[in-house]
Amino acid sequence: MNRIGVTGHRSIPQEAHAYVLAGLEAALRGLEGSLEALSSLAVGADQLFADLALAHGAELTAVVPSGDYESCFADALELARYRALKNRASREVRLDFAHSTDEAYYAAGAYIVDHCDRLLAVWDGRPARGLGGTGDIVTYARSLGRPVTVIWREGVERG
Repeated sequence: MNRIGVTGHRSIPQEAHAYVLAGLEAALRGLEGSLEALSSLAVGADQLFADLALAHGAELTAVVPSGDYESCFADALELARYRALKNRASREVRLDFAHSTDEAYYAAGAYIVDHCDRLLAVWDGRPARGLGGTGDIVTYARSLGRPVTVIWREGVERG
C-alpha cells in the first residue's frame, strides 16, 4: 500500500490554486496499487488533498489533533466540509490533546510524517509562522529522510 501524507497552508492564494490542484493531482495519478491518504483535514491544502485522494479511490485516514479541533473552523461552511470529509474517512486517529494548540498541530503533522511513505507539502518554502506549521513538518520529514514533494507556484506569496 502507498501511504501519502499531506501538510500545507490553510490559505492558498487564488493565483496558486490551480497550480496546487494540478500538482496534487499529478502526485496521486502516478501511483499504482492501493493508497492510504493521511490528512488532518484542515481548511486549504489538507482538504484539497483529501478530496482528490478520495476521488482516486484512496482510503482516507483523518488525523485529528485535539478534542476541540472542530471549534477551530471559522464558520459553519468550513466545519461542514471538515465533517463531510471526516465522515468519508476509513480511519480516524484522535491525538490526546484536549485543546488545539501549536503542540497539537505539530504532533498531528509528525504523526502523518511518521506513518507515510511520502509527504506532499503545499508550501511556499518560508519558515512556519508557529510551531507545527508547514515549514516545521517539512523539516521534520526531511530529518527522517522521508521523501517530500513540494507543490507551490513559484513567485506567489502567501497572504
